[in-house]
Amino acid sequence: MIELATGLLIPVLGTTIGAAMVFLIKDRVPVLFEKVLLGFASGVMIAAAVWSLLIPSMEMTECDGLTSVLPAAIGFLCGMGFLLLLDDLVPHQHVNETESEGLKSNFSQTTKLALAVTLHNIPEGMAVGVTFASALAGDILNLSASIALTIGIAIQNIPEGAIVSMPLRAAGNSKWKSFGIGTASGIVEPIAAIATIWLASVITSILPYLLAFAAGAMIYVVVEELIPEASKGKHSNLSTIGFAVGFALMMILDVVLG
Repeated sequence: MIELATGLLIPVLGTTIGAAMVFLIKDRVPVLFEKVLLGFASGVMIAAAVWSLLIPSMEMTECDGLTSVLPAAIGFLCGMGFLLLLDDLVPHQHVNETESEGLKSNFSQTTKLALAVTLHNIPEGMAVGVTFASALAGDILNLSASIALTIGIAIQNIPEGAIVSMPLRAAGNSKWKSFGIGTASGIVEPIAAIATIWLASVITSILPYLLAFAAGAMIYVVVEELIPEASKGKHSNLSTIGFAVGFALMMILDVVLG
């Protein structure tokens, strides 16, 4: 239980460290550095989706041929669809954007910025939860693999926390308020993780689908939000370098610790 509690809280720590950058940087994260961070986060999430989620999902299916990959394919597409639905329904606004997305609302810009990051963190929390659920059930994944994914998510949450808190500060919010909202945006991760663990414990046969579901949700965030933002303007090659470093780091963590 100590390993589980630690695993659920480590990603929040990463977000908190990133949000604390608001006390160290006067204005906002430099644009070029932000591109590197966005690329890095994308690389970590893609590698985690493949090595920690999709491959174990297929390995859990004790079948051959097309049947062996169906749960992973179905779960993956459902995860993409789920995030697409949330993206259309939840009022939110992305950093550096002037228009809101989702249903119309009277929410403040600060609230919508926080909701945008919350949407990103839901699949990450699900990913952590489903890997721990697999480890607890004694399936393909073990606790070491779960911790590896948790560490990877926490590392990529550091720049994510900074990318949230700094624009809030630039928009006129106090340092402490910006830090608080940035930190709070990560709280949804352990909540999503606990909900996923509970669901997997109630319906054990759904675990391969849940692994792929979390992968689909994470990849949706990367393709829909992170990569397009990182590719805007000049020096998009910096985001590519960040992606490569993030992908390689997560791959190493999964192989060495998993």
